[in-house]
Amino acid sequence: MTSLWESVASRGAAGRGALHSPTASVELSSLAQASCLGGRLESLRGRSILLARQEQMSTALALLELDGIARRVVLCTPELTPETLAEVALIAGTGVQLGDLDPQPIAMDVDREATLATEWILLTSGTTGTPKLVAHTLPSLAGTLSRQPPAERMVWSTFYDIRRYGGLQIYLRAVLGGTPLVLSSAGESTADFLARAGAHGVTHISGTPSHWRRALMSGAARALQPDYVRLSGEVADQGLLDQLREAYPQARIGHAFASTEAGVAFDVNDGRAGFPAEYLQAPRDGIEMKVVEGTLRIRSHRTAARYLGGAVSPLSSEDGFVDTGDLVELEDGRYYFRGRRGGVINVGGMKVYPEEVEGVLNADPRVRMSRVSPKRNPITGAIVVAEVVLEDSASPGLGAPQAEQIKQELLEACRRTLPAHKVPARLSFVPALPLSAAGKLVRS
Repeated sequence: MTSLWESVASRGAAGRGALHSPTASVELSSLAQASCLGGRLESLRGRSILLARQEQMSTALALLELDGIARRVVLCTPELTPETLAEVALIAGTGVQLGDLDPQPIAMDVDREATLATEWILLTSGTTGTPKLVAHTLPSLAGTLSRQPPAERMVWSTFYDIRRYGGLQIYLRAVLGGTPLVLSSAGESTADFLARAGAHGVTHISGTPSHWRRALMSGAARALQPDYVRLSGEVADQGLLDQLREAYPQARIGHAFASTEAGVAFDVNDGRAGFPAEYLQAPRDGIEMKVVEGTLRIRSHRTAARYLGGAVSPLSSEDGFVDTGDLVELEDGRYYFRGRRGGVINVGGMKVYPEEVEGVLNADPRVRMSRVSPKRNPITGAIVVAEVVLEDSASPGLGAPQAEQIKQELLEACRRTLPAHKVPARLSFVPALPLSAAGKLVRS
């Protein structure tokens, strides 16, 4: 049993790693004979701990100190209400709640010998009410992530909060590989974050497709020149992949599929949306996938152990596969994501996948973001409506005739590509679309 800190220290990664927030920078090597827990580490051994901190830096340092020491660590995101935090604490059986501490380590003798296989509890996103609590361990989270230092200089960053699965993956990549990590901040604008990432020389950066659309709209995407751009968490359509290729011609553009429950399933780095059908034909890195009734299912060593709470349904089926709820369709030897099973729009008994329609709209170079949703209709049950955000250059001074022309051209593109029932019955231009705390497009 090896803890996160022991893995970092034994490979010399602490000497190369660092964490950077808007207000502080911490070299991991400073933790060798110091602590950010104010001398409380030994009193926390064997305890179940709720990490309810506003700042990511505080959480990032606490995870290095608590893995192998605490019985359970619950990673709470800052938007949770006091009522939800109380419910989470009750379900997880936590006896200690740790808030924000000074991020600068204080010199002291520290015994971080691992005596437990700590459970890492992540909260699902995109749910109403109390989120589900998903139990992982360091091996299931880190999986096959490289523990070796990179051959070339590498600096990671992510739009994600590291307390969410997508962000936690980048955090573990950085600290285990001994590379600096630039943390985002909820109070920081996209432009300020990108400028700070550029100032730190970020070479590898990840986020949701919605994060990247917002970055492109901000006009600040050129603040950094990454070697690798990674997308996950939402459907990555071809239009966005092409826009990122244009913005970062020197970079490798990849998108990954992962979920809090199933873990990381695969990366796609060929510049195309979807993934090759051959991924389902044989296990890859010990990860098996299949499609059942149109939804992708995954079985792997990176799957979470279980949900906490007796009233929650099993995390996986009897054969060990996790139903992701993500719909895929096979087309010309490649599977394409169509959206979430619960997000399908029913138009007169015919299915419409919002993400499929958005993919057509987003393919137009004048479009930066779009959202497709249902509107009640007494005849068909629902009709399809679309909200579109145009790129900055098309928005200022957009007169009614020009707006109407663009609208008709977008609808004509939908008519050429989609069956009639999928074409938006109404399309409107909006200045912005809301994102959730997880960086995903809010769908009501």
